[in-house]
Amino acid sequence: MKKLLLLILFLLTSFFAHSQDIPGEGLVIAEFNAPFSGTTCEYLDKLTDVDQVKVDISKNTALQVAHKIVVVPTLVIFQDGEEVARFQANIMMKLETTKKEVQEKIDEILMDAF
Repeated sequence: MKKLLLLILFLLTSFFAHSQDIPGEGLVIAEFNAPFSGTTCEYLDKLTDVDQVKVDISKNTALQVAHKIVVVPTLVIFQDGEEVARFQANIMMKLETTKKEVQEKIDEILMDAF
């Protein structure tokens, strides 16, 4: 029984060791992706007025499950830790959302905060 408890503790520790939290303050856009997708969001670092986080779901399954990521790449905008917008890739794992569309959503969220 003791060995079983130790094994469970080890597995939980390993599982959460790769966990990367999404910052809980301000406006943050997270790109959830994985190496097998072969595509990334080319304009993520060109977005303004928002912090960026990249999450590799192959190494961080806890965040994948917590944020219900089912396709990559997926962009999720968080405001103070709460999801406020999501953009998902199509079935071919291609994100068709443009930089302009994402930036407009960021600007809209910021304006609504006033």
